[in-house]
Amino acid sequence: MPSRGRHQSTSKECRRTIEKIEALDGVSGVIIGLSFGGKSLGKNKATGALKVQRIEPGGIKAATQSAKGLQELFIRTENGREQEIAEKIAELVG
Repeated sequence: MPSRGRHQSTSKECRRTIEKIEALDGVSGVIIGLSFGGKSLGKNKATGALKVQRIEPGGIKAATQSAKGLQELFIRTENGREQEIAEKIAELVG
């Protein structure tokens, strides 16, 4: 059973960012994780802003700024293309 108060939904700006990422060559999908209300990516970060946290085998761990806080994401990628895709994401949402 999921934790109370935590959900796997996101704001429309974040969904637009996710759609752009899913359209990249080499990305097989984006998994929406937990959301944390009241948290922030930092000053001057608009809703939908994304920060790559780390690159892992098979994907990229990231966080996006939602209207109410942070939303965790895991971006599934083709094996061996994680770094290339992370750079494309930085250009896309830069």
